[in-house]
Amino acid sequence: MKRKRIISVDQNTNEVLEGIVVYCGVKRNPYSKGWIMNSQEALELLATDKDLKGETYRVLLLLLSRLDFENWIQITQKEISEKLEIRKPHISRAISLLEEKEIILRGPKVGRSYAFRLNPYFGWKGKVKNLDQYRKEKDEQETKELVNKNKSKKD
Repeated sequence: MKRKRIISVDQNTNEVLEGIVVYCGVKRNPYSKGWIMNSQEALELLATDKDLKGETYRVLLLLLSRLDFENWIQITQKEISEKLEIRKPHISRAISLLEEKEIILRGPKVGRSYAFRLNPYFGWKGKVKNLDQYRKEKDEQETKELVNKNKSKKD
């Protein structure tokens, strides 16, 4: 059997190119509006928590849809209320419960509202390297607090 020689020709310069040209299309992102990683264990905790009910879940899902890098969430209660068609007192109660359960963490005040963060143990949007660093720093901080608490008990 005779071996075939495959070549390509540059149509602008007529230069003969050895081998073949492979066209790779533009990579399509199926999550064009963004994505987050979730812990399956955290999802089970959320699903089995009897204190979390309909409106609270709806608020949580909207907050997750607005998650920005490093888990920051900034949306006003008014905007949540309008989007979900839920009265503001119910939004406030849902946010308080999510804070109490440490699903979301209160951040700094921005304008007239607070920014929040999704607790990184429930999910993450950003680089995994940053999540690892965040968890390491958080663990070190908790260890220092425990050591200081034990020292003060001894004194």
